[in-house]
Amino acid sequence: MASNFVYLASGSPRRRELLQQIGVPFRLVGTSVDESVRPDESAPAYVVRLAAAKADAGWETNRIAIEAPVLAADTAVVLDGRILGKPADRQDAEAMLHQLSGRTHEVLTAIALRTAAGLESRISRSQVTFRSITHTEAQSYWKTGEPQDKAGAYAIQGLAAIFIADLRGSFSGVMGLPLFETAELLRNAGVPDWHGRGPVS
Repeated sequence: MASNFVYLASGSPRRRELLQQIGVPFRLVGTSVDESVRPDESAPAYVVRLAAAKADAGWETNRIAIEAPVLAADTAVVLDGRILGKPADRQDAEAMLHQLSGRTHEVLTAIALRTAAGLESRISRSQVTFRSITHTEAQSYWKTGEPQDKAGAYAIQGLAAIFIADLRGSFSGVMGLPLFETAELLRNAGVPDWHGRGPVS
């Protein structure tokens, strides 16, 4: 059954902004899942598993409410096959930034949509190249507060934009919600974006 909105299983302000950007009404639903990486788990498998777990958890929470799809996502910054998560503290953030400095890394974002018919997922892969970052820049960036809750200790849409020398892939995917793949999943589930809703008065 088609729905005119979607539940968003995320506390990320960036994902809310991105859904608003493409005109998809949503309601927030809280979820709690273990985000630990499993032994020998690849980065793509990790983000797909977590996105699916969040979507399933959101679905279970709202099963007795109005039936609407549940959208969830998970993002990982990957360098040399290692997942760089959210920094634990200043030293951790600065260490991540120095590792990314002057190099190209991969950003993976998986999205999952849970409906009564089951679960579908997609994955977005992007290559991001940083210019060289000085120790002083890394320290100053930490002091802004921006890196504290970001995978890889940076936000491409924020102050860290000055570090980005090249991007190949999806800007919205690096932000945390790839809009092409998201719109595709929602359209297939009968949730319209701005285009499906007709002209805005």
